[in-house]
Amino acid sequence: MSESSLGEPNVAAIVSFIGFVLITLAVTYWAARRTRTSAEFFAAGGNVSAAQNGLALAGDYMSAASFLGIAGEVALKGFDGLIYSIGFLVGWPLVTFLIAEPLRNLGTYTFVDVVAFRLRQRPVRIAAAISTLAVVSFYLIAQMVGAGNLVHLMFGLSYELAIVIVGAVMLAYVLFGGMIATTWVQIIKAGLLLLGATLLAILVLAKFGFNPLAMFAEARDQLGADVMAPGARVAKPLEAISLGLALMLGTAGLPHILMRFYTVRDAKTARRSVAYATSLIGWFYLVTFVLGFGAMVLVGRKAIIAVDKGGNMAAPLLAEVLGGTGFLGFISAVAFATILAVVAGLTLSGAAAIAHDLWGHVLRDGKVEERQQLKVARYATIGLAVVAIGLGLLFKGQNVAFMVGLAFAIAASANFPALLMSMTWSRFTTLGAMSSMLTGTAVSVVLILLSPTVWVDLFKFKHAIIELKNPGIFSVPAAFLVGIVVSLVKPEPASVQGFKAAQHRMHLGPT
Repeated sequence: MSESSLGEPNVAAIVSFIGFVLITLAVTYWAARRTRTSAEFFAAGGNVSAAQNGLALAGDYMSAASFLGIAGEVALKGFDGLIYSIGFLVGWPLVTFLIAEPLRNLGTYTFVDVVAFRLRQRPVRIAAAISTLAVVSFYLIAQMVGAGNLVHLMFGLSYELAIVIVGAVMLAYVLFGGMIATTWVQIIKAGLLLLGATLLAILVLAKFGFNPLAMFAEARDQLGADVMAPGARVAKPLEAISLGLALMLGTAGLPHILMRFYTVRDAKTARRSVAYATSLIGWFYLVTFVLGFGAMVLVGRKAIIAVDKGGNMAAPLLAEVLGGTGFLGFISAVAFATILAVVAGLTLSGAAAIAHDLWGHVLRDGKVEERQQLKVARYATIGLAVVAIGLGLLFKGQNVAFMVGLAFAIAASANFPALLMSMTWSRFTTLGAMSSMLTGTAVSVVLILLSPTVWVDLFKFKHAIIELKNPGIFSVPAAFLVGIVVSLVKPEPASVQGFKAAQHRMHLGPT
C-alpha cells in the first residue's frame, strides 16, 4: 500500500469520535437521572429486555481484542488467528446451557452470589473479589492498549495522553450512569461495530469477486502455503490445548459477562438474551477472519507492522486502502466506541466486586445502606480508572488479542471451576471454593508472570523461566483438583444441606 495517513489528525475520525462521545454522554445524563439505587447502578433494575441484553452482551464481548486484535493476528500469523475467533465463540453454548439460568435465579449483582449462596459468605467473597479484580485488570490491559494506539493515530496525540483521555471518558459513563448507561452504550456500540465490520468485509470480498477462496489463494501466492497452515502463533500442541481451554472456559468465568444476567427479569429472558448474543457474535467472528486475510493481502504485513508492531491497526489500515481517509475515520471511531464500552463494562464489574462483595458483605456483613453502597461503588470506579490508565501505559505495544487470551486464562482458572462446582456438587465446601479460586488465580498469574509475555516482551530478558505462554492447561485442572481435595478432606454439613435449596431455586427461581 502507499503511505498511510495514520498518525496524522483525521477529520472524519475526530468528528465521529466527538459524535459518539456526545451521544453516549447524553445517554449517561439520562441514565444518571434513573440511577438512584444499587439495583439500578449494578443491574439496571432488572428491566432490560432479551433483545437489548443480547446486543449488550455482544457489545461487552466484541472487544478491541475481537475487532483490532484478531484481525491483526490473522493478518500477521495467518491461519492461527482463527484459534481466537473459534475459541472466543465456543464458550457461549456452555454459558447458554449451563450458566445463564442458574446464575439469574441464584444471584443478585455478581457471580459470587451464586458461589456463596449455600456457603459462608465472607471467605468466599474475599477470594472471588481477588479473582475478579485479576481478570478485570488483565482484560483492561488489552482495551487500554488498543485505545491508546487508536487515539494516538487518529488525533496525532501522544499515546500517554490518549490513554488518559480514554480513562476519563469511560469514568464519566460508569460513575454517573452505572449499568443503565453502560447497557445503552453497549447497544449503540454493538450496532455500529457490526455495521462497520460487515461493510468492511463486503468491500474486501468485492475485490475478489465475492469468492473467499480467491482471497485465500492470493494470500498463498503472496506469502506461501504456510499462511494457510497452523503453527505460526501456536506451534506446540500443549500451547494450542492450553489456549483453547482458556478461551472456551474463560467465557463462562468473565465477571462483566456474568453480571449481565442480572439486568433481565428472569431466567428465561437470560437464556434468550444469550441466544441473541451468540448469533451476533458468531457472525462477527466470521467477518473478522475475512478482515484479517483482507489486510494481509491488500495492506501487507510490512505496512501493518510499520504502524504498530502488535498488528492492532490492521483493520483501520484496511479501511483506508478500501475507502480512503473518510472510511478510515469511521472504522477507527467504531473501534474507539468498542473499547470505551468494554472498558466501562469491566470497570463496573470491578466496582461491583469491591462495593457489593468486599465492602457490602465482608466489611459490613450484608448490612448496608443504598446510599453508602453507591458511594463506595463510585469511589471504586475512580480507583479502577486509575489502574486502567497505569496498565495501558505499562503494556504499550502488546497485541491486544493475545493479552485478552491471558485474561480468559485467569477467568477459566479462578472463576469457572468454583462456579461450576458450587452449582453441581453437593459436597463442595466454603474452604474448597476459597482454595479453588485462590489457586486458580495464583497459578495462572504466576505462570503468566514467568512466561515469555512478561519475561521477554516486557522485561526484555532473552529467555523466559517458563516457555508456555498460556497457563490454562495447568491452572484450570489445578483449581478443580484443589477445590475437590479440600472439600473432601474437610467436609461441611451445612453446605450439603443447603444444596437442595440451591438446586430448587436454580431450576424454579425464587419462590
